[in-house]
Amino acid sequence: MSRVKRVLVIVPTYNERDNLPRVVPLILAQGDAFHVLVVDDNSPDGTGQLADELAAASERVNVLHRAGKMGLGAAYVAGFGWGLERGFDALVEMDADLSHPADRLPALIGALEEVDVAVGSRYVGGRITVVNWPLRRLMISLFGSWYARAITGMSVNDMTGGFNAFRREVIEAVGLERIQSNGYSFQIELKLRARRAGYTLREVPIVFTERDSGESKMSGRIIREAVWRVWALRILDLLGRL
Repeated sequence: MSRVKRVLVIVPTYNERDNLPRVVPLILAQGDAFHVLVVDDNSPDGTGQLADELAAASERVNVLHRAGKMGLGAAYVAGFGWGLERGFDALVEMDADLSHPADRLPALIGALEEVDVAVGSRYVGGRITVVNWPLRRLMISLFGSWYARAITGMSVNDMTGGFNAFRREVIEAVGLERIQSNGYSFQIELKLRARRAGYTLREVPIVFTERDSGESKMSGRIIREAVWRVWALRILDLLGRL
């Protein structure tokens, strides 16, 4: 018997009006088990209002409105809490910009029958499966994953990837109130906390495609946060306080 019956796909948004009506139907098309929670940070372009319209059209779509732009990590923490309160068996992180392939959602959830965390990975087995990324962005991503592995000692190839599925027990054990990262280092911290709590992780190959609409949220500030935050996490880990 499957241990994953209801899945919540959490989609943070900030100015994703063009992409949201494209990605939500793709998620819902993966089966009745899949539900969507849009976490909108008061997008000036009206993404939140559009999300409400999508929710009105499907009982499997919900919206969580936040007062302003508070960061990726905080958006996921809010979404995880919402999903746990409503009894979902699995919680998935997914970008709104169509860079994460919705048709790989069943593969991620299928992996949760055997492991606790499924990582949608761009770098499995030495392969790089990224489409339309500029070389600079690719090198930042590859270095970031190597850097995080070297410091934390983890063996996950795609440490910075944001297309991940978790059994609810993992999120409950990690403790959302203990999460410290808010930018892209959030992805590293969540994987590290899951491993240190004794949960198993598996990488599931995906093809990552660069967005064709809207603007990337990557910035120098986010990169700098990730650089020092990994060391902070490592020190907490060594002190047994992670």
